[in-house]
Amino acid sequence: MQSLSRIALAASLAVVSMASQAADWSDTSIGYRYGSKFAEPFNTLNPNDIHKNIFNLNHVSGYSYGTNFFNVDLLMSNKDDPASPGSHNGAQEAYVVYRHTLDLAKVTGKDLSFSVVKNVGFTAGFDWNTKDDAGYNSKKRMLVAGPTFMFDVPGFLNVSLLQLWESNAPTNEFSSTSTPRYSYDAHPMLTAAWSIPVPVGLPISFEGFANFIVAKGKNEFGVQTAPETNIDMQLMYDVGTLWNTPKKFKLGIEYQYWKNKFGNSYKGAAGDGAFAKTPMIRAEYHF
Repeated sequence: MQSLSRIALAASLAVVSMASQAADWSDTSIGYRYGSKFAEPFNTLNPNDIHKNIFNLNHVSGYSYGTNFFNVDLLMSNKDDPASPGSHNGAQEAYVVYRHTLDLAKVTGKDLSFSVVKNVGFTAGFDWNTKDDAGYNSKKRMLVAGPTFMFDVPGFLNVSLLQLWESNAPTNEFSSTSTPRYSYDAHPMLTAAWSIPVPVGLPISFEGFANFIVAKGKNEFGVQTAPETNIDMQLMYDVGTLWNTPKKFKLGIEYQYWKNKFGNSYKGAAGDGAFAKTPMIRAEYHF
């Protein structure tokens, strides 16, 4: 897994470098967050008290006809989310997200604003992950596409309605069996991303994303999936302003609410681990 993490990071740096060179503007950052109340479905060891250290690389940029968003998280669990059966080493995961939003006003040359919406775009992209853990060893692949509505607010608020095409090919290390790649039913997701300044006289922003995902049919084991809610929000303080270097270093607190994680019902066999409520600390350095 460590080699996969290095490959994911190297590929991510290459993507960010190419996107930055072609951009009219860009913002690239590295970040760290930590929490001790993570949860994973089907985890019977300590389902609501997994510790994770998460390192990430994030890039957003704009060009003549749209924007690019790229993020890679490297997640490292403690022994309560073991890397293999009986292991005292924690699981490791790489999760990559890419989104491209085409600015339809710029493409068509028309004013597409209405009511509180200032512009409309079309978003497409993918999610990719790999994880080594005792029971599932996820290898998620997902394509997304759909319209995006950009709201007229301080900072930004983008809301998208995306269709998802998701598949996975897990490996169960308890039984030493691999599942052939399985495609779930195509299904929609209502998603929002935002960064809005908080009017308190300090350089504090309210940031985050929210995903509301409908059930995706039966999973690879023939079990009906459940609707999924994943809300991740942060209050970030621009610490760099203390040294007259604004928008360089941010520090804050984060909270993640994830119900029916990965489409597994917390009321079913996945148990309490499918319902995570996780406070975190977060730090970011922007280049």
